[in-house]
Parts: sequence; C-alpha cells; structure tokens
Amino acid sequence: MRIMIMLVVLATAVAQSGCEESCTSSGTNPGKSPYVIAIDPANFVSGQNITGNSYWPLNVGEFAVFKGLDGKDSIRVEIRVTDSIKVIQGVDCRVVRDQGFLNGELEEDTYDWYAQDVDGNVWYFGEFSEEIENGVPVSTAGSWEAGVDGAYPGIVMFANPVVGTWYRQEFLEGEAEDVAQILSVGETYTVPYGTFTNCLRTLEYSPLEPKVQENKIYAPGVGFIRAEKTKGGSEYEELVSID
Repeated sequence: MRIMIMLVVLATAVAQSGCEESCTSSGTNPGKSPYVIAIDPANFVSGQNITGNSYWPLNVGEFAVFKGLDGKDSIRVEIRVTDSIKVIQGVDCRVVRDQGFLNGELEEDTYDWYAQDVDGNVWYFGEFSEEIENGVPVSTAGSWEAGVDGAYPGIVMFANPVVGTWYRQEFLEGEAEDVAQILSVGETYTVPYGTFTNCLRTLEYSPLEPKVQENKIYAPGVGFIRAEKTKGGSEYEELVSID
C-alpha cells in the first residue's frame, strides 16, 4: 500500500460511530499497542464512488500517473480506480490497481481494497500484491485481507484530519503493520500536475522496517500528490497527470 486508532477501545468506537470524537491525538504511536477492530457493514456506504473525503477521492475510471527517482533509477507508478467491487467482511470495497515500474520495467502489480464509512473516513481493507521479475510474478509477500488470518482494516484518511493524530493504516502481525501520523494541514505544494493549497502531510512507516520513513502529501479534491522518503533513502514520486 502506498493509512487505526491508538487503543482497542478507541478503535472499536471508530468502527461504530465514526472519528470525530475518538480520533483526536494523544500523541501516542500505536505501533506496539494491541489492535482489534469490530466492523459493522451498516456503517459503510455501498457500491459507489468514494467521493465523501476531500483528501482521498476515488472516482471510477480515474487514471493517475506518478514519476520520480530512486537514486539514479526512474520510477513510474500508475494508479487506476476500477469499476470492480470486492466484498470484505460484508463491506463493499472499491478495487484500485497500482502498478510500479522501475526503469520502465514492471516491478509490482497490486490490487488495493478501499471503503468509505458513513462519516466520510476512508478505510483500507487489504491488498493482493505481486512482485514481478522479467514479466513473471515471483512473490505475493505483503498481501493481506481484513478478516483473514487475524488481519484487521485500518484508516487511510480521516474525514476531519487532526494534526498530531497517530493511527493504524493496516494490520496483519508480522506482515502489514503500517502506521501514520498527521503532521500538518494547510500547506502549499507544487508537483508537475500543479500547485495546491491546504495540503495535508503525513509521516508513514512500518515497525517492521523502523529504519525507513516517508512523508506523503495529499491535496483537497485531488488526493495523493507526492511521497518522499525522509529516512532510509532518497526515493520520491509525484503526480504528473490525471485522466
């Protein structure tokens, strides 16, 4: 995945009633805290575009291209919002295809599963990811699905982000443990696709790779526009087009 709450009690509250009260920051990194979440399908919207969240809109048919560098190697990422729905734990999840290329060669082909709750928060329910070598899939490491083998969904974007909030984006112990913190809201960023105001910036990392961290930037009405490693490398990618 290229984004839950700090404690079990707070996580359950989010699943049942949204985030407005329970997602204010305690300043606590949830990476080593217990995590269990109960999902009620009645709290999620069904079979439609994810358009209720300004920082994470997913419009069916949209195709976005990102470019960047990893050292001297060129990066290209193509993200397409498909018209497919995958039902997970009784929730309609929008299927998004994410393909990563290094120096023009396909390296990773992933199908991500997102859902929006009735309060506008966007959740991440898992992914099926293939690592590609010479055009052939060689590994599905990192794949997971909420409700399977102890995996739980997390939040990728709050409807009302609060600066300082830590949250889990996903959870499958030992496999998918990404966490994030909202660092700022209201900044201005320029990428090849344009200049955007009121942007949101996050810190994201996994306790499984503590020496690697990155910032991600999200623009209102557009969504994800830039990622850059702040620890463990100099890799970056940024939005160049949306069709």
